[in-house]
Amino acid sequence: MSEEVREVNFDGLVGPTHNYAGLAHGNVASMRHGGLTANPREAALQGLDKMKSLMEAGYAQGVLPPQQRPDLGALRDLGFTGDDASVLARAAQEAPQLLRAVCSASSMWTANAATVTPSADASDGRVHFTAANLQSSFHRYLEPRTTARVLAAMFHDPAHFAHHPVLPATPAFSDEGAANHTRLCAGSGDNGHGEPGVHLFVYGRQAFGGQHGPTRYPARQTLEASQAIARQHGLSDAQTVFAQQNPDAIDAGVFHNDVIAVGNGPVLLYHDMAFRDEEATLEALRARMSTPLIPVRVPSEAVSLEDAVSTYLFNSQLLSNPDGSMTLVVPGECQENETVWRTIQDLLLAGYNPISEVLVKDVKQSMRNGGGPACLRLRVALSSAERQALGGRVLLDEALHGDLTAWVERHYRDRLAPEDLADPQLAQESLTALDELTQLLGIGAVYPFQLGGG
Repeated sequence: MSEEVREVNFDGLVGPTHNYAGLAHGNVASMRHGGLTANPREAALQGLDKMKSLMEAGYAQGVLPPQQRPDLGALRDLGFTGDDASVLARAAQEAPQLLRAVCSASSMWTANAATVTPSADASDGRVHFTAANLQSSFHRYLEPRTTARVLAAMFHDPAHFAHHPVLPATPAFSDEGAANHTRLCAGSGDNGHGEPGVHLFVYGRQAFGGQHGPTRYPARQTLEASQAIARQHGLSDAQTVFAQQNPDAIDAGVFHNDVIAVGNGPVLLYHDMAFRDEEATLEALRARMSTPLIPVRVPSEAVSLEDAVSTYLFNSQLLSNPDGSMTLVVPGECQENETVWRTIQDLLLAGYNPISEVLVKDVKQSMRNGGGPACLRLRVALSSAERQALGGRVLLDEALHGDLTAWVERHYRDRLAPEDLADPQLAQESLTALDELTQLLGIGAVYPFQLGGG
């Protein structure tokens, strides 16, 4: 395949209302830090720092804008009336959890934004997108319509990009996007992303079946949703593997597959509790891949599920280098945990797999809300022609990084407590910032307030 194909990591910009509301049931870090005071400015700058460092290391880096928050239109749909200040005040008094939900900055975790199939795998030679319905939690259910508009604005050329309808927002088709999807391919250096791939879809439960599922926390992805997306994107049985996540892992706080496994090229780095049937999953991948699978298995004896969840070892980015080696980008919490750090040194750098370097990044503001480096990015393999067809100014370079940093410093607060969410001035600050951002990125009107909505 073409040597011009590169994987672009589109990181989500952290929104101005970043706060710790503890909204995500089953996300241990989110629940543990609920009610703390957040620093939106620091969170956004930490994300931009990660993007910049990877760009400077030679990786292709893009950006995705945040959602419009607070979502006053959602509050009005739920019966809160009056001007903006009245809606916010009444929601704060009568339904504070709803107010927290409509202020959530959870769209920063763009691994949940959509599922993507690159043109190398599509029969029509286009890149395919399905925005995730995120129906399992109210604060994320609010995202898909804006996400779909943003993706359509950025990937707008129908000659290169295809956009599919969001799946029905019902429990049977619960879809959490690329956080439960891994594409494996030949991966000979960065150019390997242009080779045909195999798509591993991991689900937590089967809606129309009797498989055993988790009992403590909800399974957010269904088999039926994963199968529907594969059909939308035209993927054949020979290109897909559907594997059930280990229910015990979900009950331990592994709410998405990307909290327990990460793949890149032919490498699958995973915990031994990642899949309900580990051997069957590996055998199915081996049968479909055109190049040998390189499984990197971390046993429970080396890293417990508790440590895997608290450090987000597997919610790391695994990136291809031109020489065929790979770099693992881990959160600082991995380095602070002696057992996990020793495992990274002893197991991952042992020489029997392509992982040769580990980069440590500080994303504490995101980690406290339950998202590590892998949560913060949506992976999209693009040819040079597809990159040139992108709408707007969304591929990071020094100038864009500087403009975005200055934008954050102009508009973001350095302290945001839950009680601040009712401040009408915060809502106005957010709209002003987002209006300026769409102009800075050149993506046009994508937010409800820009389109005549609330």
